[in-house]
Amino acid sequence: MNALRLALLPALVPLLFACTTVGPDYHVPENATVNAPAANGPLLGTDNPAVSIGAVPDGWWRLYDDPKLDKLVQEALTANTDLRVAAANLKRAIAVYHEVEAENLPEARFLAGAQRGQIAGEPLLKEEKIPVMNFGDVGLNVSYLIDFFGKLARADEAALAGAQASQAALDQARVGVAAETVRAYVQGCAATHELEVAEHQLELQRRGVELARKMVDAGRGQPVDLLRSQAQADTLRAALPRFKAEQEGAAYRLAVMLGKPPTAASLTDYACHEEPRLSQALPVGDGAALLKRRPDVRQAERELASATAKIGVATADLYPSIRIGASAGFTGILDHLGQAPTAHWGFGPLITWNIPTSGTRARIHGTEAGAEAALARFDGVVLKALRETQSALSSYTRELERTAALRDARDKANEVARQNRQLYQAGRSPYLSSLDADRTLASTEASLAASESQVALDQINLFLALGGGWQDAPKVKTQAMGGD
Repeated sequence: MNALRLALLPALVPLLFACTTVGPDYHVPENATVNAPAANGPLLGTDNPAVSIGAVPDGWWRLYDDPKLDKLVQEALTANTDLRVAAANLKRAIAVYHEVEAENLPEARFLAGAQRGQIAGEPLLKEEKIPVMNFGDVGLNVSYLIDFFGKLARADEAALAGAQASQAALDQARVGVAAETVRAYVQGCAATHELEVAEHQLELQRRGVELARKMVDAGRGQPVDLLRSQAQADTLRAALPRFKAEQEGAAYRLAVMLGKPPTAASLTDYACHEEPRLSQALPVGDGAALLKRRPDVRQAERELASATAKIGVATADLYPSIRIGASAGFTGILDHLGQAPTAHWGFGPLITWNIPTSGTRARIHGTEAGAEAALARFDGVVLKALRETQSALSSYTRELERTAALRDARDKANEVARQNRQLYQAGRSPYLSSLDADRTLASTEASLAASESQVALDQINLFLALGGGWQDAPKVKTQAMGGD
């Protein structure tokens, strides 16, 4: 035994002083897109007075100053089913991390067994048959894996980065839930607004029908003019069911966002008559703040960190595994257990080494390729974040310009329609001119209402692209699984 210890000592001493962590140390690559100056500069289009370069607030929906909307978002952030899935995935990732972390602790194993049997006598240099006996074995083994080459450290890094990526995924889900809740609410408001505009136009057209009827009854109009007026009223009436369906659909979507069945939706609970308005210019910040704020960028970066750490885990398989352990117990005839002849103990190092094959190096190359893919995905997520934000910002500012032009057109069309009605009543203009002016006004009013609704939706798209809304989110409600 002493000779064995002396033989192992020269091999162990260099290892004790050569502890290292194999594999690359993680850092964001310098050539990653997230470090590019163009990605961190100001956003294009911020010179529009409707936007500002101020910081995006955590609860951006509060800029609408709508208590009902704020309450709906808070409820969705605690009860939405997508958030429950993301929260459960985070719990699982944390459990995996703790499981990997536990590999750094000593392992202990208790053994106890008894059996009746017969052992062969010849290995014991006995020619006679050994009688049947009862045997027992009781013992305790304790061992500790010395992480000479950093396999456990890299595994911890990978698991921790994975848990952080799951946290970012939960935050990203919060961003989406907040935006989609506001979107459903705004779509319901927009449908109500457009419905009221259509009903107003229909009411005006009904008055036109009555006017045309009176003109016909007085012999100053043609029956065909009455039919044209009635056809225009029917056309306007035909648009009403679509807006009512959009109202109901928005309420159903909002109920589901709150984790409720669609049948639990009540139009009165979610009703509003016009799209909420921002209380200030929409803050967008700059590219650097955007990339720090967006959870999907953080998730992709953490996935890259995890993939990099897995290279070290695979590389460590090239080297031996070293454990220090101790064992003690009693083995022998069951009636003699606990007596000195059955006692045994031992301690010392244990070196195991699965000699590397081409398969080991292939696994290393596979993890390196995985890290390359994770970097490419990280770059892609950064570019997507910038593209989504710039596109949403452009759509918002351009739709504002369109709304302003439509508002001017509506005002002019309203004046033209008013003058043509007066001329028709005075018998100085044919009914077709008045009808055409009314059609133009109705079309312009509808286009303006639709554009104002689109502006509200473009605001939400822009806030969604900016990635805010997760910072102060409430805790997600979970439902524990029951069992017997």
